[in-house]
Amino acid sequence: QVQLVESGGGLVQAGGSLRLACTASGVIYSNNVVGWFRQAPEKEREFVAAIKWRNNSKYYADSVKGRFTISRVAAENTVYLQMNSLKPEDTADYYCAVDANAQGSYYLSISTEYDYWGQGTQVTVSA
Repeated sequence: QVQLVESGGGLVQAGGSLRLACTASGVIYSNNVVGWFRQAPEKEREFVAAIKWRNNSKYYADSVKGRFTISRVAAENTVYLQMNSLKPEDTADYYCAVDANAQGSYYLSISTEYDYWGQGTQVTVSA
């Protein structure tokens, strides 16, 4: 069982930066994947980024490539999402999640593959 707590959300102007953190209690195993998703009002949850715990491989949605960076500190059981050059369309609730039985890179962006979810942190980007 893994419990996840997100932090770092807030209000920022367009062009600004935020760093989100996702801290896990419980064990994250080497075959796990930690992902970030977001959900804007009246929209479906969408994939943002993911990191494989075993080898630190990173994956991004096209909409955030070059602006967002996912990283981890294994000793702290924490995954970060550094968000730069923020846009109003990045406004959403951001969730981290753990896929405890990662099947392959193809599945990393599929929210239903993830087993554990945090409560989310709100990010608002003003124009």
